[in-house]
Amino acid sequence: MIELTGSSLTLQQMEEILYKGKQVVLNEDALGRVKKSREAVDRIVQNDKTVYGINTGFGKFSDVKIDEKDTKDLQLHLIRSHACGVGEPFPEVVSRAMVVLRLNALLKGFSGIRVEVLERFAFMVNNRIDPVIPQQGSLGASGDLAPLSHLALVLLGEGFVWNEGQPVAADSVWQDRQMEPIVLEAKEGLALINGTQAMTAQGVVNYLEAEKLAYSSEWIAAMTMEALHGITDAFHPSIHIARGYTEQVDVAARMMEWLKDSKLTTTQGEKRVQDAYSIRCIPQVHGASWQVLSYVKEKLEIEINAATDNPLIFDDGETVVSGGNFHGQPIAFAMDFLKLGVAELANISERRIERLVNPQLNEGLPPFLSAQPGLQSGAMILQYSAASLVSENKTLAHPASVDSIPSSGNQEDHVSMGTIGARHAHQIIKNARNVLAIEALCAMTGCGYRGVEQMAPKTKRQFDELANIVSPIDEDRIFTPDIEKIATHLSM
Repeated sequence: MIELTGSSLTLQQMEEILYKGKQVVLNEDALGRVKKSREAVDRIVQNDKTVYGINTGFGKFSDVKIDEKDTKDLQLHLIRSHACGVGEPFPEVVSRAMVVLRLNALLKGFSGIRVEVLERFAFMVNNRIDPVIPQQGSLGASGDLAPLSHLALVLLGEGFVWNEGQPVAADSVWQDRQMEPIVLEAKEGLALINGTQAMTAQGVVNYLEAEKLAYSSEWIAAMTMEALHGITDAFHPSIHIARGYTEQVDVAARMMEWLKDSKLTTTQGEKRVQDAYSIRCIPQVHGASWQVLSYVKEKLEIEINAATDNPLIFDDGETVVSGGNFHGQPIAFAMDFLKLGVAELANISERRIERLVNPQLNEGLPPFLSAQPGLQSGAMILQYSAASLVSENKTLAHPASVDSIPSSGNQEDHVSMGTIGARHAHQIIKNARNVLAIEALCAMTGCGYRGVEQMAPKTKRQFDELANIVSPIDEDRIFTPDIEKIATHLSM
């Protein structure tokens, strides 16, 4: 079990919840804070004190006072009217992450929500009741209003949840479990949807996938080096210590470890003095991508423990302040930065693919790795596919965070577009994974020509794992299934 406190959640714990089935439990001290915060909201309603989101309208309607008898209807109307997302739904793992992150944020005790709502969220997490949430429709400020409204609908017995990959009505889920839908009280609707949890949930999944891919890119590059008789002197630790970037030093050390005892690599002057940049500069380029990942991890681990709704309640209700913690700019920047870091892993991989297939560059390997050059095309069009993917990534890498458009009658006149950035980052990761899958297929084919028995012990193990999934290119075939199988292997 992983205890949620509102302030101590880590990306490693998120991975255990999302992918390993770990259940969550709510910290008792945090629940005490939640109760006090709720009592403050009840006092505000009883005393008819005007506070945004509790007894006022929203956005441009913030100056409209709402009668006490209408506060429940206010929350219901809010959720229904804001549930206007469009497009394909988020993957189930992302919607599950949204529930976890919204729950953790509300446990901080600044939002005025009831304990029973949070207990229902925990039930959803532990029983894999994952909302169906459309991906498009969030501006990334005022919170991820549309996506989180679709999440909140499930609590109300409206909207849809996933069941074995298919959407089913949420009310049927609660009926099957003999549980009543939640009826929202004052402020609870706003507390549920005012936050950055859509972009952050997608960001968490992005980071976990990107980190795994970055590690895989190193052993794939090591196999390519063996296929091309690469020069290992470029990974000498003194070079990288002299520059001073820890991530660069670490990549060089891992590359040397992957290639230890290889009989296929060379030293400078043995065949040539230098390799091309896509080989020689692996520590510098991959290391810079690891710097990006470090930055993204730091920002995500702050945001997954942040209070991001509005207004926030402090001092047992004595202080209720409207602010802008729902603004997604920090995560918008992080996701745009992540796009660059992952796109570069694909860019340099595609250049290594070109060296593997190009007869003028591949150190005597068959042209395009073809078993019968001319009669069979071999890996010729695999490089085309990789080139197409990295070019698409360049378009997706355009920063979402520099865009803004006013909304709500110009009350909300600057927004982050962070959810768009997070979605595009995920597509770049998928594209990069396919590029690296192509490099892996070409590299294992090249190593097969060189002599698998001469590979380093560690890269040989990776070769053997791949060989259980796909075979090296020994004749022309439909390569799409091969790419898909290797990409799936890289994501596991």
